Amino acid sequence: MEFDPGFALRAREDSLGFEYGEGVFGPTPEFRSLDAIRPSLKDPNCDGPDPVYGIVMDVGEDVDRADLERRMMLFGAVAYAAGRLGTEPVRSQGHVHHVSPHCGWSTPELFEIWDGRAIIYMQESTSDDPGRCIAISAGRGEVVVVPPGWAHAVINADPGKCMVFGAWCDRQYGFVYDGVRAHHGLAHFPVLGERDELTWEANPRYSRSELHPRSARAYPELGVTRGVPIYRRYKNNPEALNWVSDPGRLAGLWKSFEP
Repeated sequence: MEFDPGFALRAREDSLGFEYGEGVFGPTPEFRSLDAIRPSLKDPNCDGPDPVYGIVMDVGEDVDRADLERRMMLFGAVAYAAGRLGTEPVRSQGHVHHVSPHCGWSTPELFEIWDGRAIIYMQESTSDDPGRCIAISAGRGEVVVVPPGWAHAVINADPGKCMVFGAWCDRQYGFVYDGVRAHHGLAHFPVLGERDELTWEANPRYSRSELHPRSARAYPELGVTRGVPIYRRYKNNPEALNWVSDPGRLAGLWKSFEP
């Protein structure tokens, strides 16, 4: 992993796990099996890498731990396997964040790509009408914000290598899968061609929707600009990312927010 995440955390080259440096806390990695995500895949019976990805939730520097708990902020890191899930790239199954008890919102998430190339797919709703559907392509050092209440999934856009990212989310995070699973996936499936070119196929279980591919951008309206790792941004100004766990303070912004 060539990108500096802003503290002493490194992805392992021999697994989908992570190593913690001095002064860094974090859990033993959890590994998501292929069977766990089959319900939302285009072909639930496909073959592919297993485990699909490794994840560590609640990592950071020891000196920040009490402050992060007070702010209800949580940092996580994820490593995706290379390869394919049938005709799809390696990806998560997709979910909506549950309503957090402490703030009363389905909270947003701030992603930062550390290695490889990712696509963050998101849609406004998991009802029959998915609303706006957006796929944001991001490379090393780029960030993506998923707004409150949106369903989303993370995709490894390069099947030839692993992909690694970090993310800020709410400490009382939880995932709601009901709507995604009821439709056997999100509203658009990513599909790889023979030369690994990526296209999109609409999920016929939703009403018709248009997919809007985009490149990653900075978010000056949220105080997130390029060039500073998102963990270090918290270190530099602990107040700057409080909107992640308390999105209600920006309630007016979210109404017209464009990811």
